[in-house]
Amino acid sequence: MEYEQQTERFLAFLKANRGLSDNTVKAYRSDLLECLGFLSDSGVSNLDNVRLEDLRGWMAHESPDHARSSMARKTVAVRNFFAWADEHDLIATDPAATLMTPKIAQTLPTVLNETQAERLMDTVDDDCVQKLEDPGKTKKDRAEATASKRKPVDEALALRDAAMVELLYATGIRVAELTGLDVTDISFDTRTVRVTGKGDKQRVVPFGAPAMRSLERWLGSEGRPAFVKNEKSGNALFLGTRGARIDQRIVRQVVHRKAEEAGVPDIGPHALRHSTATHLLDGGADLREVQEMLGHSSLKTTQRYTHVSIGQLKSRYDQAFPRA
Repeated sequence: MEYEQQTERFLAFLKANRGLSDNTVKAYRSDLLECLGFLSDSGVSNLDNVRLEDLRGWMAHESPDHARSSMARKTVAVRNFFAWADEHDLIATDPAATLMTPKIAQTLPTVLNETQAERLMDTVDDDCVQKLEDPGKTKKDRAEATASKRKPVDEALALRDAAMVELLYATGIRVAELTGLDVTDISFDTRTVRVTGKGDKQRVVPFGAPAMRSLERWLGSEGRPAFVKNEKSGNALFLGTRGARIDQRIVRQVVHRKAEEAGVPDIGPHALRHSTATHLLDGGADLREVQEMLGHSSLKTTQRYTHVSIGQLKSRYDQAFPRA
């Protein structure tokens, strides 16, 4: 494709100057090649020949197959590309300058209420206790297992899953941030975790005593060491059963399964993140503090959770206002 050279130059610019993550750059590449491929197939093979009508034609062609949110992301990628090309004198005028982004309906994020969150945490904790204190094991069985240094996988799995779910809720970190953690990122002295977020930006996030206990159990002799195989385990905090750094897909499966076991609404790791933010704000946390904790680049993103917290406001209103 004749556009490939310009595309790669733009992506290199994004990575070097905007500090975007590899996943974001990968999404930009996919969106741009999709658009530029359509233009090439339509006979427009030179950037200078691209018109606003051509880009609208691409949007009309793609819209039936994609959600509005996906089209909005694709449109932003295309607009940024042509703005970059204009700034670097690769084109005479920017044809995407007035290209409109599809409007996205504002939907409130799914959250657990505090009672449901507590039930979920109790469920993962109880599963740990049950696995570690299996009444089906005799004292002799446990002594033999200890003597032979056997670490039953189901016990280690329970410890790992509990630590992951506890840490996700305690900190509100993203699932990609969780899987990227190393053992050295955890500080038990200060009860904080060093998180590397989008664009390789680092922040320090506190966590509570329940998460600390779960992490200590996972890092103890019956947890993480059972999964360490060889050098591929490295210093990763959370491991899969084959010894490598855990995959995001596995974390999502764990959260969905634990939610089902706890009898709470079906959620994933990102809904736990939403729940954390909402409960912090309901508890009186400052909006900018929550922004810093979640690693949001814009306060506007964090402000979404003030809408979620309207239920708490209505409850307090009913209790406190004489004319409620």
